[in-house]
Amino acid sequence: MKKIIVLLILALIPFIVSAQQITKFAVVDTAQVYRAYFRESSAVRNYEAKKAEFQQEITELTQELKNLQTKKIEAQNRNDSSQVFRLESEISKKATYLTEYTRAKNIELENLEKRLESSNDFYTLLYSVIAKIAESDGYSMVLSLQQADAVLWYSPSVDITEKVLAALATER
Repeated sequence: MKKIIVLLILALIPFIVSAQQITKFAVVDTAQVYRAYFRESSAVRNYEAKKAEFQQEITELTQELKNLQTKKIEAQNRNDSSQVFRLESEISKKATYLTEYTRAKNIELENLEKRLESSNDFYTLLYSVIAKIAESDGYSMVLSLQQADAVLWYSPSVDITEKVLAALATER
């Protein structure tokens, strides 16, 4: 009788242990992973080069406007009203052009950035790496820190961002 009870208890132990298993969650800062992973990629270097080029062009156009403003002030000091009128017209045209140019280039840069961020190859690799880490470390769920409405608080001990970065580095 004692043997049967002992065997019954031993048989039930795995069920008792599994019933008390605590669900483990992890979080990943996908923006940080993205920045670190793509920092050296040609696509990001191309984006950064375009961004710098656009900024240089905007700086040059802004300098032209400042020069025209200076010429206008000089013309006002000389009481040259026809020159002041001509410069005001030119300043207005260039300011409008600069505003529209800046808006168009910002839209172009935003579109480039969105294409970079939505790269299917990157996300396919990211999700497979996250799945491997989650399975090997026993996590039931991995949340992204970018979904602000999903994560209200987390302990840094569940942040697997560095593990994901290390695994992505070995996948390269």
